[in-house]
Amino acid sequence: MKRNWLTLVFCLLVSFALKAQESRIREVRTNVPLDSIVLSDPFILADRQTNQYYMTGTGGLLWKSKDLKLWDGPYKVTQTDPTSWMGPNPMIWAAEIHPYRNRYYYFATFTNRAVRIDTVQGRPIERRACHVLVSDKPDGPYVPMSDPTYLPADMPTLDGTLWVDKNGKPYMVYCYEWLQNLNGTIEKIELKPDLSGSVGKGEVLFRASDSPWSREKDENDKDRPNKVTDGPYLFQTKTGRLGMIWTSWIYDVYTQGVAYSKSGTLDGPWEQEKDPITPLNYGHGMLFRTLDGKLLMSIHSHKSVKGRYVRVPHLFEADLSGNRLVVGKPYVPAN
Repeated sequence: MKRNWLTLVFCLLVSFALKAQESRIREVRTNVPLDSIVLSDPFILADRQTNQYYMTGTGGLLWKSKDLKLWDGPYKVTQTDPTSWMGPNPMIWAAEIHPYRNRYYYFATFTNRAVRIDTVQGRPIERRACHVLVSDKPDGPYVPMSDPTYLPADMPTLDGTLWVDKNGKPYMVYCYEWLQNLNGTIEKIELKPDLSGSVGKGEVLFRASDSPWSREKDENDKDRPNKVTDGPYLFQTKTGRLGMIWTSWIYDVYTQGVAYSKSGTLDGPWEQEKDPITPLNYGHGMLFRTLDGKLLMSIHSHKSVKGRYVRVPHLFEADLSGNRLVVGKPYVPAN
């Protein structure tokens, strides 16, 4: 219970920080080293059409780089509808940019703090949901499509990502937040062919409690599975095995693990690896290939500095040449 409240306090602190950030005019900086950027949930698109890297994440802003080492930004790239459920100034978390059928799609979590959808165990649940915007360019602007919602309005969802199955059918994979269901899930929902909306209802892939490594203490200080699901990202090994990295906690330590689908499809069943796949205090990772073909993991570190959470992007070498994901040493971009 203590760790769940810790996570809630952290979410509130992030909310206040993002609101303050969005209220300021951001000055675009140039030649900023990667390790000097404070950013949660870093997602990197290596775009071969423009021969450039684009990094986004929580905050709804964008960074650009030619070499992964030095970055220009941040740029504002979203144009949401102020009359929609998001309201005039939504918070934006965990943004991702996916090229698909010659366009670019912006998967992100949007929160309207002015709307309360529920109260659970005395905690107010704000209107928060995964949504998709679109652009013809990787640096936007990203604008709404036809459907006003992708997921039910009465459930808080976050960290949506794109997966296209072997038959070419697109899906959003996302988290149903533990704050409401008290045992976070990772779910899938089919998307329309142009990603402009969802089809049918979401289906549970697995629950936080399925993990053997994520732990917390209950109100009696007894050990139990953690409730948090965060940051799913799907990949396929060279042998065709479907895997998913995702993040939770080991008590007060932010940690990323991995699961594999026995069937090779989203339907699973999903088997959780026994041990975390990355170092402790790292999480919300994704995989990408550099413009010259090297596989890397983009991930953020998670630590408290003088009572303030600081999240900084990092890169790790990665390998999918066998039957499982292997995360290697930290990767430092060359000069």
